[in-house]
Amino acid sequence: MLSKQLIKEKVSMALDEDLRYGDITTGAIVSPQAQGTGIIYAREKGVIAGLPLAEETFQALDKTLDCSPLVEEGERVKQGKAVMRICGLLRPLLSAERTALNFLQRLSGIATLTAGWTRELEGFPAKLTDTRKTTPGLRALEKYAVSVGGGVNHRFSLDSGILIKDNHIHAAGGITAAIKRVRAGASFAWRIEVEVTDLEQLREALSAGAEMIMLDNMALSLMKEAVQITAGKALLEASGNITLERLREVAATGVDYISSGALTHSYRSMNLSLLLE
Repeated sequence: MLSKQLIKEKVSMALDEDLRYGDITTGAIVSPQAQGTGIIYAREKGVIAGLPLAEETFQALDKTLDCSPLVEEGERVKQGKAVMRICGLLRPLLSAERTALNFLQRLSGIATLTAGWTRELEGFPAKLTDTRKTTPGLRALEKYAVSVGGGVNHRFSLDSGILIKDNHIHAAGGITAAIKRVRAGASFAWRIEVEVTDLEQLREALSAGAEMIMLDNMALSLMKEAVQITAGKALLEASGNITLERLREVAATGVDYISSGALTHSYRSMNLSLLLE
């Protein structure tokens, strides 16, 4: 869930970007007393995410605007479905329109993509997870949308989990040395994950006590061997070159998690629009 404080912070930032010096067009055309009703419609099918942000966007400009979501957060909707009704003064309604839609379209796009991928994993225990490949400043929102779509969140930031990657291994002089340094310098409570690219590195990571291992860009045959070698001694995450077409065959190898940056960097915004009644 998104905290109210975070929602207010992101909405304030977005409105400041779009309305720092006012809305010249709306101010010239619409009288201060004019009232009306706007309806946000889904122009295509998808999973809705971001309703709390859209509502806060309208009410940040005018608390008297009546915002009524017409669907649930995370609901799968058909083309033409009314998503939200906004009633009240037209000036703030129109001035907030684009920013509200920006939040809704992007988060719904991520949720829709994630939902489609998670459906491909039905019948397998593997979970779909995101990465830190997010839009600067919007990570919390984008990861939230992944969770709305049915995915699970990987670490949120560098201080929320330990993941020893190839450059760390190179800097430390090897996997064993890297894990020893982490154990000496970090809390015992943290789970240690290590990125490996072959079975030799996998065996070294297991011997050094890694609790989770990322199989980076491994062929399917190697993933299957990795699962057999690991035999439940550590969690396994498949990563790299993960596409919708490959999801089921990757899941069939027996890995515990499948991660993809595409969920937050290669999604397509959902088509939504606001029309005045």
